[in-house]
Amino acid sequence: MSTDRFKDNKMRFDLQIIASWIEPGSKVLDLGCGEGDLLKFLKENKRVIGTGIVRVESKVAQCIEKGLSVLHGDINEEVLDYPDNMFDYIILSLTLQQVYEPAKLIRSLLRIGKKGIVSFPNFSHWSIRLQLLLTGYAPITKQLPYEWYNTPNIRVITIKDFRRFSKEIGFNILKEVAINTNNHDKEGSVIRFLPNLRATYGIFLIGKGES
Repeated sequence: MSTDRFKDNKMRFDLQIIASWIEPGSKVLDLGCGEGDLLKFLKENKRVIGTGIVRVESKVAQCIEKGLSVLHGDINEEVLDYPDNMFDYIILSLTLQQVYEPAKLIRSLLRIGKKGIVSFPNFSHWSIRLQLLLTGYAPITKQLPYEWYNTPNIRVITIKDFRRFSKEIGFNILKEVAINTNNHDKEGSVIRFLPNLRATYGIFLIGKGES
């Protein structure tokens, strides 16, 4: 997968991958859109009609300063208000591990969107396994930089877990890529060999129907 077109982009590497999957002119909803970097890029470079939802009020203000349409609210509740197939893409970037009812949210995502893009830190990376084996403590990494008692992450997900999850919940994985990059890094690499062991993040394009 080539990301040459993004070399001068200031976005994180994982967001560059996600942006490359979005068709120009699409209607996009970004759940947990952070400071709005992805939405801003898509609006300026792919002419998308984009909306975001974020829980932190200060991030809403940052998005509005960038000229973005962003709502302040809980993504689990806000998605219930949208009609079926309103969006071409629903983006859930590095947020699934913080969701209490992931199956319910994924179903809502695929109700209101034709396709979804989901990414998360891969808890099965070799450094996490090794750290737990050698120290016996809950792992802390650049991708998961929290102590067990103050982390916003309530789920641990691996790439293999998500594939099995797709079969149990009943949705298609249309495309997937595993990448090796650190938190906030603008460069990284695509991992094709032993991704569940060697990738720090998984990114999946999903659609309706059974896998």
